[in-house]
Amino acid sequence: MKNVKKYFASALITAAVLASCNPLQLDEVQDPNNPSVGSVANNATPQQIQFLVTGLESRHRGYVTNISQAWNTFGREVWYLNASDPRFQTDWLGQNGRVPDRSYFGFGSTGGGSWATPYQAIKQADVLILAAQNTSLIPETSKSAVRGFAKTIQGYQFMIPANFVYENGIRVDVRDPLNPGPFVPYAQALDAIKAILDEGDADLAAAGTGNFPFILTRGFTGFNTIQGLRSVNRAIAARLNAYRKDWQGVLSALELSFMNLGGPLQIGPSHPYGAAPDIFNPLFYVPDAAINTIIVVHPSMLDDATPGDLRVQNKFFQRTTPVTVTTDAGALVGTHQDARWASNTVSIPFIRNEELILLKAEAHANLNQPALAVEAINIIRNAAGIGEYTGATTTEALIDEILYQRRYSLWAEPWGHRWIDARRYGKLSEIPTSYDGGTVFTQFPHPQAELNWDEYSGD
Repeated sequence: MKNVKKYFASALITAAVLASCNPLQLDEVQDPNNPSVGSVANNATPQQIQFLVTGLESRHRGYVTNISQAWNTFGREVWYLNASDPRFQTDWLGQNGRVPDRSYFGFGSTGGGSWATPYQAIKQADVLILAAQNTSLIPETSKSAVRGFAKTIQGYQFMIPANFVYENGIRVDVRDPLNPGPFVPYAQALDAIKAILDEGDADLAAAGTGNFPFILTRGFTGFNTIQGLRSVNRAIAARLNAYRKDWQGVLSALELSFMNLGGPLQIGPSHPYGAAPDIFNPLFYVPDAAINTIIVVHPSMLDDATPGDLRVQNKFFQRTTPVTVTTDAGALVGTHQDARWASNTVSIPFIRNEELILLKAEAHANLNQPALAVEAINIIRNAAGIGEYTGATTTEALIDEILYQRRYSLWAEPWGHRWIDARRYGKLSEIPTSYDGGTVFTQFPHPQAELNWDEYSGD
């Protein structure tokens, strides 16, 4: 994080100097998080490119808080208990007939972390690509590397709004913010995202070998080479191909990813956090703290657990005093909290080896290759200390087993895996609502501000 702080500090100093010369000339301020296009569009310096790379990493993690709290609530992996505002419970759990609307609580007028924030990262990547392309101060291989990195992040970020609104569709063509393209259906959006990721992989391949030419944060430790970034790109492509039901595509992507059947399950790139001027890990809560605003383990995760599962032991911390919040449908009691983070500066992985192994199992199951599916499942089961799989090996039985293992292996990760998994296999009705008297949502409408653009932009 020292490098991040150095670049943040340099950006602030540069801004102060420019402001002292001409306080009205704001277009020249070099801010890694909110760069003006004009200041970097022509012959950007390597340092300016570095600012944009660091800024993109920062934008890349902007979705984490909202998705972790909300989507994992939709899938009943967690409850986000908030005694000061009951809407975090009543609205997000769909109590008393509440349904998603265009101004749904907790997402803001533009969709917050589930809509606007991913698009901000996508646009940041566009600025980075433009800056690298239009400068003569870095070599062509570096330009290719930057494009590949930026498109890899874009592919990841586009999947967030796509899964938020689902069949309502998203805009993929947003390069011209004043003239965005139309909404495209979910399947078409996924195909477009695949093209972006494939382009990113090709750009990285054209960059040669060796280290990425700019400094990445510790979130990419172990992946800050060209080959390392390609392996991250392919890991994201494997997740995407599972959503596309391209099972051979999943396996092909995994072959080029960082999947390691014999390696640590935690390995993968992450979102780094730290003290000021950075931000703290938003998922960390002091164990047993006397608070009434906290993410707690959904009780079904405890009730449905396999005895002796080490994931339950390692991820769930039993509180001395439960957290209780009263809602219209009754009291919600959180007996356990998240135990994954040792401190508020621990990085949060955004894709891990454990997920990749489970994707491999899922692909083999869907391709009617049960022996290979079971082999991958057993890697996960043995790591969890629950023994090898002995159930039926029909496709349906194996998918049920894989989805069960994904519940505990990928619990509360900043993606809402269980909500998406249940939806793509037609199992939303299996998500338990008896604990909170709510409903399970299928998808969300476009935020009102997004529709206002189409209605008023021509005026």
